[in-house]
Amino acid sequence: MRKTAAGRSAAAVCALLLAVTACGSDGGGEQAKAPEELGKSEGKVNIIAWAGYAEDGSNDPETDWVHPFEKKTGCQVNTKVAGTSDEMVSLMKTGQYDIVSASGDATLRLIASGDAAPVNTKLVPHYKDIFPGLKMRPFNSKNGQMYGIPHGRGANLLMYRTDKVKPAPDSWRAVFDDADAYRGHVTAYDSPIYIADAALYLMKSKPSLGIKDPYALDRTQLDAAVALLKKQHKAVGEYWSDYQKEITAFKGGDSVIGTTWQVIANLAQADKAPVKAVLPKEGATGWSDTWMVSAKAEHPNCAYQWLDWIVSPKVNAQVAEYFGEAPANAKACARTADPRHCAVYHAHDESYYQRVHFWTTPIKQCLDGRKDTTCTDYAQWTRAWTEIKG
Repeated sequence: MRKTAAGRSAAAVCALLLAVTACGSDGGGEQAKAPEELGKSEGKVNIIAWAGYAEDGSNDPETDWVHPFEKKTGCQVNTKVAGTSDEMVSLMKTGQYDIVSASGDATLRLIASGDAAPVNTKLVPHYKDIFPGLKMRPFNSKNGQMYGIPHGRGANLLMYRTDKVKPAPDSWRAVFDDADAYRGHVTAYDSPIYIADAALYLMKSKPSLGIKDPYALDRTQLDAAVALLKKQHKAVGEYWSDYQKEITAFKGGDSVIGTTWQVIANLAQADKAPVKAVLPKEGATGWSDTWMVSAKAEHPNCAYQWLDWIVSPKVNAQVAEYFGEAPANAKACARTADPRHCAVYHAHDESYYQRVHFWTTPIKQCLDGRKDTTCTDYAQWTRAWTEIKG
């Protein structure tokens, strides 16, 4: 069983707003080329990663896939743990790092700004075993070109206290239109990307708004999502970014319903909290992380060796269990310590993930294909999130 999921904590407000200004770009900075072949190892690789993605045994002596990599390749790993996607984007702009484990709310920013290079998947042998549902997605590719190697995936679920919330909810309506029933005890993910959760609900509950993609919102659609979230704000007791705080809140009853991840539900249940997590009938937002190579990488050969190592079956299984997510490599499922891991996280269930709208950076060029309008970008979402929280 994994030990921590703290890596994906999100900031309430974009602390590094300058890093977001590229969000509105339609991708003018893509000058980097994918290598056609690899050369000798440079002896080191500088990584930006979520906590739990590049473990070297310092947190848990039994959890170490960094030192075996160093021994095999001769590439010394230097890891910078980042707490938010905005921090990752800012760090990548410095040119001091070779690769980053970017989530979908950062990937398009890195592509648009030219900070991420296209990836030659032929130089990553284990790419062939990645689940097809993770390849050539809007958040990790552009114009038929992959800009990274998929790492894993998960859904943002609806968790509730079974002793406090009855009947059992099957819709996001419980935390939006019906949130007053749990006033002061609703919890929501603390990030501008949470606006997409409201948009997803409106996409199903108010089809007249014409929302086709929760990450492609014109001004009217964004305003509708913001209005819904301002209404919800009155019922929210706490916005969460730290998984342990969410577990504590549900155990103590301060939170009785709200967004969560499967791993958090598992840990809360293991701590005897009376909770259950469901994928609502409207579907859900979710996340899939992508290992991306810097356009300014000083150690590209070691970077590519890391890309292949981190999605190799054994290592991808270790990371998926430790962090709490579905692995990207289909063969990893045979290597997990818990034989039920991939079933719990729906790793092989593409019909499940077809209902999950993975985090994708909002940009002005509408991601739903509209050409006659301009959509709102991440900078506008960030300002809206500040307004929502008052």
